[in-house]
Amino acid sequence: MSRRVLPITVIVMFLAMLGFFYKGLQLDPQKLPSALLDKAAPSFTLPQLHDASKTFSLEDMKGKVWLLNVWASWCAACRQEHPLFMQLARQGGFPIYGLNYKDEVADAKQWLKQLGDPYIVSISDLEGNVGIDYGVYGVPETFLIDKEGVIRYKHVGPVSRTDWTEIIEPKMKELEG
Repeated sequence: MSRRVLPITVIVMFLAMLGFFYKGLQLDPQKLPSALLDKAAPSFTLPQLHDASKTFSLEDMKGKVWLLNVWASWCAACRQEHPLFMQLARQGGFPIYGLNYKDEVADAKQWLKQLGDPYIVSISDLEGNVGIDYGVYGVPETFLIDKEGVIRYKHVGPVSRTDWTEIIEPKMKELEG
């Protein structure tokens, strides 16, 4: 009897694993839930990328609706969204702040010099600790933070024109009230 149970158990376990893998393939990584959604954004104080003697903190943004875009010079997908952020910066409107993630300062500065700097301020997260606090597992990621410092939306991957016009911009306008 034990000789029959073992193959059946193996088959059942194999089918269960296939089911989990299939379910995992159906997930959209841009729609992964964030544990921080609708919770206070983690506090931070980091040096500014262009002037390390100055800092920038979450407290500096109280009372404002803003975007925190996590980027790096080594990130290919960041290049994909960068022209949109440049266009948005030229138009004015909503403030975009950059969190340079696990990047060499010189490389980050060169990248912005070459491609343009759409950020009001970029801060340097060399060790990635703030990124970890925000649940960043890859770049780019973009967070929409409200006037009270609460994360209202998280976008994983490059922001497209459609993402901006259909999701992010309407949410920002709603939060601006």
